[in-house]
Amino acid sequence: MEKKYAILGDIHANIDALDAVLADAQERGVTDYACVGDIVGYNAAPRECLEKIQALSSVTVRGNHDHYCSHPYLENEMHDEALEVIEWTKQQLTPEHLHWLGQLPLQTNLGAAFMLVHSTLDMPEQWGYVFDPLEAEASMGNQRLILCFCGHTHVPVVFEKQQTVTRLPAETLKLQLGRKYFINAGSVGQPRDRNPLASYCIYDPKDRAVIFRRVAYDIAKAQERIIDAGLPGYLAHRLTVGK
Repeated sequence: MEKKYAILGDIHANIDALDAVLADAQERGVTDYACVGDIVGYNAAPRECLEKIQALSSVTVRGNHDHYCSHPYLENEMHDEALEVIEWTKQQLTPEHLHWLGQLPLQTNLGAAFMLVHSTLDMPEQWGYVFDPLEAEASMGNQRLILCFCGHTHVPVVFEKQQTVTRLPAETLKLQLGRKYFINAGSVGQPRDRNPLASYCIYDPKDRAVIFRRVAYDIAKAQERIIDAGLPGYLAHRLTVGK
């Protein structure tokens, strides 16, 4: 069977968005899954999302929220609202869950197919953001394969390197020989590109194609979970506006 990969990232404990994305991926013939991190944080279903990613046998790297839940950290590393959710999330997870999160690699690769990292390949432990070509170029200097998928910014985008790095819109593209690609799949559980639809992408190695997908889900239900859990109300509101 030909492989077709769904690239998931920044799920952030939003099980309603994750379920909708997985249904969409199945309809499109996805055979395998990869996750660029931040399974937990911000939303109210960390256990459900973590166990679903485990059940998919998804190749997964560690995001900063995954890291903060499973490793010691300094309080000044996060703003107050994120810290509150991290502490709440840790109470929802078992020691086994936390151990699993903690042992995830910061970066990995699926053979010669593609690489995965949550933030950047040059300093993944620093959780740097890649918004522009200069930041992408620093990361791509450490990119061993043609293709790398990342997350962290919650904004889907393509960076293409030929002689220089160019930022391209998150649209379906064919990979060109002699070029490298650093691609953010966007956020499943908390998009920040002013589009509230869940974001992920599909990689089809046979066609050398990356297809970006946006998927509607029950935002009101996800918001209700946040409020019922006693988490900050702005986390529910931002799902409506995608920021």
